[in-house]
Amino acid sequence: MSVTRLLSSFAPLFLLAGCASAPPSSIALSDDTDCPLTVQPGQMLILSLPSNPTTGYRWNLREVSSNQLKSLGPEVFSSPKSDVIGGDGLSTWRFEAAEAGSGRLYLTYQRPWEADAEPAGLFDCRVEVE
Repeated sequence: MSVTRLLSSFAPLFLLAGCASAPPSSIALSDDTDCPLTVQPGQMLILSLPSNPTTGYRWNLREVSSNQLKSLGPEVFSSPKSDVIGGDGLSTWRFEAAEAGSGRLYLTYQRPWEADAEPAGLFDCRVEVE
């Protein structure tokens, strides 16, 4: 059997392998309706929550399973309406899925000086890294 003929017999397999869907390199969340969430090691998880720091309310990262989710930096606030001073916007965090296992990503939205008050918002997501 010639090399060309041998390689051509494997061509359909190569085509199928190229069509196999790889997981996306990042997953974006804006609420916890997609939770629980399953991610692959190396995938980036981008969490963006509505926020308005000028009101005194802040998202506080209460729990993150650092073995499963490695932080890629601090919270970043951005406002789509850059011409409005004190306007609302988005607080964004980036994590990379690390070790396999179950973890939790839990945030509360409240004023720091009202620690005993009920939070104005919650984000609670179970994350499974496979």
